[in-house]
Amino acid sequence: MVKTEIRVIYGDTDQMGVVYYANYLRFFEAARNEFIRAKGLRYRDFEAEYGLLLPVVEAAVRYRQPARYDDLVTVEISLTEVRHASARFGYRLVRDEALLATGHTVHACVDREGRIQRIPRGLLERLGAGERLAL
Repeated sequence: MVKTEIRVIYGDTDQMGVVYYANYLRFFEAARNEFIRAKGLRYRDFEAEYGLLLPVVEAAVRYRQPARYDDLVTVEISLTEVRHASARFGYRLVRDEALLATGHTVHACVDREGRIQRIPRGLLERLGAGERLAL
């Protein structure tokens, strides 16, 4: 599991002063980038080295408590499942000890023309698939 801290900016909030629902997916994306970086890769380098992309093909968020402007939130992320040509990441968003949201994203592995490809074994080894995150 990798943890990423994010400070909620005013532009992340809606008229009610809470984080706009779609911005939780942005927080997940930021954590995913940091997860990949913590494993010794940058997404840009992954694309260049393997010639592959990992577009989101499924996303879900379960909202439990609102995050608000200026909150310091932590996104916990794990690579929870890998199939031949897809990977699933699980997320927990917390503030202090409070669970704010959980979610997941599923990413297909495709080449630059959009054709499904098997995820390279070397990449899986570097990412450490199979860690568990209590959702």
